[in-house]
Amino acid sequence: MTQESGGADPHINPPSFIPAGNRRTRPSGQVPRSFAPARTSRQSGQAPSARPSVTGNDIEEPQLNANATASANVADNGRRTPPSFSPKTGRATRSTAPDAAAPRSIPPSRARMSSGSSRNAVRNPSDMPVSRPSSPAANVSTKFSHLGRPAAATAKTVTARRPRALRITLCAIAVLVAALILSVFGAWQWVDSKLNRSDWLTDTPNTPASTWLILGSDERDGSTDYGGVDNISGFRTDTILVLIKPKSGPSSLVSIPRDSLMNVDNQYMKINAVALIAGKKALVSNVEQITGQKIDHVAQIKFGGLQNVVNALDGIELCYDEDVQDSYSGLNWKAGCHTADGSTALSFSRMRYADARGDFGRNERQRQVISAIVKKASSSETLTNPSKIVAVSNAAMSALTVDEKTNPYTLLTMALAFKSATGSNGISGSVYWSDPDYYVDGVGSSVLLDDAKNTELFNQLADGTYKAGTVGNLAEG
Repeated sequence: MTQESGGADPHINPPSFIPAGNRRTRPSGQVPRSFAPARTSRQSGQAPSARPSVTGNDIEEPQLNANATASANVADNGRRTPPSFSPKTGRATRSTAPDAAAPRSIPPSRARMSSGSSRNAVRNPSDMPVSRPSSPAANVSTKFSHLGRPAAATAKTVTARRPRALRITLCAIAVLVAALILSVFGAWQWVDSKLNRSDWLTDTPNTPASTWLILGSDERDGSTDYGGVDNISGFRTDTILVLIKPKSGPSSLVSIPRDSLMNVDNQYMKINAVALIAGKKALVSNVEQITGQKIDHVAQIKFGGLQNVVNALDGIELCYDEDVQDSYSGLNWKAGCHTADGSTALSFSRMRYADARGDFGRNERQRQVISAIVKKASSSETLTNPSKIVAVSNAAMSALTVDEKTNPYTLLTMALAFKSATGSNGISGSVYWSDPDYYVDGVGSSVLLDDAKNTELFNQLADGTYKAGTVGNLAEG
């Protein structure tokens, strides 16, 4: 066969690669039927019964049998095959040529055999599998399917790693929780074993608020320098504080003057001597009469223990705006704020003769000392220092006496309530009195309390209806 345009050798340029300039112009998108994947009936060893011949710009269509025509119609109705990918059955026959005569666009190893070859023999269409045209989407999916495999494998790997990471995290949390529980349990057992309990509580009916009685005793134990008062025998509860935590509202810390006049079994005495003369429960009972509240717990600390706790904390910051040289308490103070060691803090809390406000001024300084201890003990500086925690705990436990129902938890709640009461949103001050210098034979100068005002005050404190600030006579000016 020959081509009219240029006389090109058909063995060199197959029909699918005829230059576009020599092809017949067709409407856009139309594919000649001669390039549809037609199935022709062949017999083994014979040439095809019909083969398209290309002469010039005309293309002769082969004669197809019924099965081949149906396959061609399926191909036409589907996506048309571009000319460059037309099946080999629709191409012009080329005789077997040497490797050098093969088209440049096709490697020599892929050159087709002559029409007489058995490989090109026509098969019966019924013996051939029916192939349906695949969609471009399927071809693209098949062609690029390998690109998705690493992502899927990565997703499976990530999915497999997540449960493992979750298990490791849960195990770590469980270990930490277990360690925390064991630490808390160990600390609980240690503190509970160190508590020195004594019978303090009465059978007074319970009241809604939680109430603690905090006492500071001058009991001599030979561990402190008391500044000129070592010749006093026995013990006195020179510090008496009532701590109240209502169900709602601010916590309060109120002082009761040590010289407050009490009548115990028809005998007048100052309140600081009641525990020594009439017993511990008698002191608690008198405080309940003053406040109208049930005392739930009692904590008493010896002044010697107070000094040791301050030293274990490496001192506390105290402020007083006057210079003091007091031989009774042993306090030597320069006006201002200073870091006080244990001995200075003890003298600071005991001094009253050099204070123009006497016992009332001392009550205020005692609250300041205890507040400074709680603040320093609960600071991050202390809580992040294990050796300091142990030293402070040992000093406090050795000096502390509590009631028979106190446990580590009630001590913790007491410390938190104390810190709240001495903060900016808390209430502090002293009870009301009607005469600060009431004289009684055999007792001396005493403080006569105002029972009616005090009952009203403590009812409001227990209900949580009293506003934050200062209470008592000194607060009223």
